[in-house]
Amino acid sequence: MFFPIEELHPCLLAFCAGLFTWSLTALGSSIVFFFKTPKKNLMDAMLGFAAGVMVAASYWSLLSPALEMANQLHQPEAFVVSFGFLSGGILLFLGDKFYAFLERKNSHSSRKRAAMLMFSITLHNIPEGLAVGVGFGALLYEIEGASLLSACLLALGIGLQNFPEGTAVSVPLYRDGVKKSKAFVYGQLSGLVEPISALLGAFAVFHIQKILPFMLSFAAGAMIYVVVEELIPESQTNERKDFMALFTLIGFVVMMMLDVVLG
Repeated sequence: MFFPIEELHPCLLAFCAGLFTWSLTALGSSIVFFFKTPKKNLMDAMLGFAAGVMVAASYWSLLSPALEMANQLHQPEAFVVSFGFLSGGILLFLGDKFYAFLERKNSHSSRKRAAMLMFSITLHNIPEGLAVGVGFGALLYEIEGASLLSACLLALGIGLQNFPEGTAVSVPLYRDGVKKSKAFVYGQLSGLVEPISALLGAFAVFHIQKILPFMLSFAAGAMIYVVVEELIPESQTNERKDFMALFTLIGFVVMMMLDVVLG
């Protein structure tokens, strides 16, 4: 008989989900042991699919519950959700600018370049981990759109896009002369922050209910920024970019159907 996971505390579920997303980062990083150059078509298709999943999750798993929760708490929902959404995107925007500044100053050292790669991916993984934690933390309150299924699907979507992120760290490092074992370690370390930030996100929601609408929309903004800035542009570098765009649509529909029909 299977243990009913819905009986576990949301903070523990969030931590386990963070471990899952980290494990996919590690799995992506392990590609360095098997291929010198991963198949571009496969990687771009995964990126496109993950982009669709994350766009759908941003609305049905994050923004829609945020609006509902803000209304229940008698908050100005349009302002709170808009402010949270923009804050999430702006945080990653500023992080990208800071990363670009450091990269310009340290572009000649492979060791420093490795640090910058890890910094960039880790910076993105923090709000992604928070998004997972918030998704599970929202289970504490009976609001429309917040369910164990939607939280798990959100973690799955983030985990899917973590796979190529792990590869994006380990493979370039190996090309720069770093040993495969070290390249793998560096790649998976970039995702280690996710279970920690997921736990923090769920813990914060558990103790401060009033910030839940902001945190949900904050996570949505961070996710959309990642999709627009990284996932879709990277998948569209493929020669068959029209075909890759179909994977984005498929990812969106899969997430929407699972979240709406089964949720």
